[in-house]
Amino acid sequence: MTERDMLLRILRARVYDVAEETSLDPAPRLSARLGAKVFLKREDLQPVFSFKLRGAYNKIVGLSAEEAARGIFAASAGNHAQGVALAASRLGHAATIVMPRTTPEIKVSAVAAYGAEVVLHGDTYDEAREEAERRLARSGGVFVHPYDDLDVIAGQGTIGVEVLRQHPDPIEAIFVPVGGGGLLAGIQSYVKHLRPETAVVAVEPDDAASLKAALRAGMPVPLDHVGIFADGTAVRQVGDLPFELVRERSDGVVTVNIDEICAAILDLFEDTRVLAEPSGALAVAGMKKWIAEKGGAHAGSLVAIVSGANINFHRLRHISERAQLGEEREGIFAVTIPERPGSFRALCNAFGDRAITEFNYRYADANEAHVFVGVELRRGAGERRDLVSTLRASGYAVSDMTGNELAVLHTRHMVGGRVDSLADERILRFEFPERPGALGRFLSLMSPGWNLTLFHYRNHGGAVGRVLAGIQVPADESDAFARYLEELGYPWTEETDNEAYRLFLR
Repeated sequence: MTERDMLLRILRARVYDVAEETSLDPAPRLSARLGAKVFLKREDLQPVFSFKLRGAYNKIVGLSAEEAARGIFAASAGNHAQGVALAASRLGHAATIVMPRTTPEIKVSAVAAYGAEVVLHGDTYDEAREEAERRLARSGGVFVHPYDDLDVIAGQGTIGVEVLRQHPDPIEAIFVPVGGGGLLAGIQSYVKHLRPETAVVAVEPDDAASLKAALRAGMPVPLDHVGIFADGTAVRQVGDLPFELVRERSDGVVTVNIDEICAAILDLFEDTRVLAEPSGALAVAGMKKWIAEKGGAHAGSLVAIVSGANINFHRLRHISERAQLGEEREGIFAVTIPERPGSFRALCNAFGDRAITEFNYRYADANEAHVFVGVELRRGAGERRDLVSTLRASGYAVSDMTGNELAVLHTRHMVGGRVDSLADERILRFEFPERPGALGRFLSLMSPGWNLTLFHYRNHGGAVGRVLAGIQVPADESDAFARYLEELGYPWTEETDNEAYRLFLR
């Protein structure tokens, strides 16, 4: 597949029977904050609130009547599923969509509403795809791949055609979210052919960076673990076809964390009053990080692809919390103070006129108290470091907990749960699949001789539940505990030595 061949496929792609030519909107607030001319390509305004409709329709409309009659199959965590379902419905074809059981209900309902048969199977996209392929083998139908298909890639590439037509002036960089790589391959193929001077920058979640891993290895390779906060881009291995199309002319990959994604969702809301899904905000998060890494303001125009807005409403509480951290508008600290009258007032005075966002304390002993405190910041990380220095200069023992996942996810909600001299206690963070039976499996596999000493769970409306657990495991049963964790199969992180646990929970 040459670049010219891909260009012709893109120009011939049929997408506008169902898709809209979305607007390229200026982002005045982001532009002012970042010192750049920022434009947003609003794929969240498509009929299915995502760009995925383009590629799905272009693939399906090209099928012969005989192929379509055998049935259309797809696997997806949501947006591709909606695109396939709508495209099949518009063309009068039957479609079966296999979705992971962890898919947000908003996406499952949307797919069913377009008339497709929805099958819930497995906890990940890979498990859903395997089930779709089994059904496909029995029927002899057609599988519409979400990214590893030239017709799908060409459909997504029409976004690049629109961007260059809508912005005829020079563009310094276009930022594109990456899961399997189909969107990136389509946009890059077109843009690089017409404007080779424009950078096309890939953006991935740091816990699902399959393209970055492939570029490093020289070939697509599977990731050991994939985070699914940004569920629309939670792909274990970048597609073979997208990788071949982008590898030679890649302008690099920017990876962003959950807090940075949440901050970008807030940025988009402030400029558009639209709530992007985490994957939909990836490009904005990457653009902000790219600007910061290059040292600040940019004279050239920058374009970020806002790829989707199919967000589960119940995730907003978690996103709001994390956005403050991602924007560095809040600092989280552990401060040790003397246990005597007037100590709290003195500590509050040490914070000056800064707003206190959170203050947690429970009596621990007669000599000192550990206080968990959140503080509103005006100047980001620099102010946070200055505050730590000021507190230490005033004689306080202080730890900056802002980047501590245990502190941010759990400890801030559990301060005061302390037990002295609890032997052999191990503290672990887990990610439970959000489906019935997940807790029962956790408990039933556990040895009857192990005591569950602590348990904290928070449902963030996503595909996983965040769990903190304390378990008493005798030293001579460590091997058995390791086997238990392996059989359980839930992602976990040991936190027994974490300072947040030592100060507030032990």
